[in-house]
This record gives sequence, C-alpha cells and structure tokens, in this order.
Amino acid sequence: MACQYRPSALGKDVPDKAIPTGPGMERLPDAVVGSWRVHNNAIQEAVRRNLSSALIMEDDADWDVRLRGQLYDFALASHALTQPLAGSSDASPRYADASFPDPTIRLSTGPDLAFDQLPTTVAPVESPYGDHWNVLWLGHCGMRFSFPSADGGGDNKPTIAVPKGRVQQQHLWTISDPDDLKAQSGSSNNHTRVAYHVQDGVCSLAYAVTRQGARKLLHELGLKAMGAAFDIELRWFCEGGPETCRAVVAGSTGIPPLLFGIHLPAGPKKSNSDISDHGDGYQDAATRGIRYNVRMNAEALMEEKRTDELVDQWPDADAYVTCRNMPTK
Repeated sequence: MACQYRPSALGKDVPDKAIPTGPGMERLPDAVVGSWRVHNNAIQEAVRRNLSSALIMEDDADWDVRLRGQLYDFALASHALTQPLAGSSDASPRYADASFPDPTIRLSTGPDLAFDQLPTTVAPVESPYGDHWNVLWLGHCGMRFSFPSADGGGDNKPTIAVPKGRVQQQHLWTISDPDDLKAQSGSSNNHTRVAYHVQDGVCSLAYAVTRQGARKLLHELGLKAMGAAFDIELRWFCEGGPETCRAVVAGSTGIPPLLFGIHLPAGPKKSNSDISDHGDGYQDAATRGIRYNVRMNAEALMEEKRTDELVDQWPDADAYVTCRNMPTK
C-alpha cells in the first residue's frame, strides 16, 4: 500500500467560474468549497494514475489498532452483500440479498445475515472486498439502514430505493449503541457491527473507490452543479441507484462502531473542522466511535506496550465476555 498526502485547498482561492453551478444557485461558504475542491483533487489523482482502488481519508481520521482484522471481517460481509452466490450462472446471477443489484424489487426489509453463517459466494477477482462496488463508505458521522421506500429520505433530494441486505457481526471486542440498534434493526446486543447499503450518510471522513467508482464520482460531483457540501453530494450519489453507485458502509447504523472515526485533538474547540461552528471552550482528546484508537495510543504502540496498557475509551464492564478481534500486542 502506498500513501500520499494531498495539500489542502482554501475555498477563497477557488474562482466562481471553476465551480459548476446551475440557475439560481449561490456560491457555498468557502470552507465547503475548499473541502469539495480537495476531495475532487484526490479522486482526480486516482483517475489520473488509473488506480484499481484507492482509500481517501480526511486529515482528522483515526482508526482502531486492530484495523487489519476489522477490514478482513468487513470484506467477508461485503462479499455476502454484493457477490453472486456460488453455483449461480453468469447469465443470471443470484444474490443473498434479493434487492441487490436491483433495489426496485419490493422488499420492506432485507435479509439479516449472521456473520458466522454467511452464504458461500463467488470469489472476487478485482478486489478483496468484492467485484460489484463503487464506493465503500468506511468513516462517517451518521447513517441509517435502508429506508423501506424511496420517499423516506432526510432532505429534499429525491432518492430511489436502496438495497436492503445487512450483515450483523456480534461478539466483537468493540462498542455499539444498543438503543439505536434496537430502534433500527430490532437488535439490542452489545458488541455488534453491521455492514449494510448506504442511506442518509453524513461526513466523508473515509471512503474507498474503485477505478470505475472514481470516474463516476468525478463526473457526478466534479462536473455537475454543486448544490451542497461534498459529503451530502456523496450521499446523493450513493442513493442514485445501482447504475450510479453500488456502495456498502461499515458501521453500526452510521454510528459506533465505525472503522474510521473523527479525532478531536486536545485544545480549543475552534481548532476542529472549519466547516462547522464547534463553539468556545476546551476539549480533551477523543476519537468518536473508536475504542483503541491509534492517535491516542501512538506512544504506547511505539514503545510496544501491552494491550492492557493501551488507552481504552470504552472499557467493557463484563470481563468474561468472549469476543472476536480482541486486541493483541
């Protein structure tokens, strides 16, 4: 894996004529314009280099020290949601989720697939996460399970139906919000992560794109009228149907446990993202939704400290729970 830092962009330096617009549309705030510009620059670089896939992260992204194992499990969940079932024909492939890749099939709810009983699928060729995705939205501020119908969206942008399959992985050494899971999926189990299709996402903290996905994103978000912040336009892109985007999100209904979370450094709250007003006052260091985050454990990792010496933002009250992906030295 090769990593490259992209320079930031100041919105005030982006001229009006470089921003795609439409009748009656006004220029958005400079902070929003700068974010839109730098995300499109990163996507454009992936297209220019003809990369088969790329992971794009914002500079305040953070992740768990066990990310490698978490991504391995997420790849298996992605296979179940987007790969054809083993034994189905190329001419007429079948999927575990009957609403994928055609979400117009009338399903009020999709199949809830248990992680330890995933169906056997065709082995992917192009990517370890599957061959039938354009975007993997791995870090965000909030997201929902697929709405039962196309008119259940949260803003004025019309949407079509989104595939409804979900994979629930339980007994993780991680955190989740049982109240939100219970409200949206009927589950109240702790230590649960859910992989599902994107709906109502906010914050483009970390997302992966394929070669085809990057080209589509650059066309839709870089050349067509800019009507909202980049993350909202990414939401609209991913709700545009299978011909626009086949996207899978990792997270627990768009909240903890994420694979990538926003790190808030210790210091004035005004030092956070320029897009929003975070108020006055001082904040302690924290990473939202990540239990053993890398930034707060950087020194401990460099000193090769034991697991029980790592900063644990959400210690488990039950010391006897058996979990997957427990941290190791």
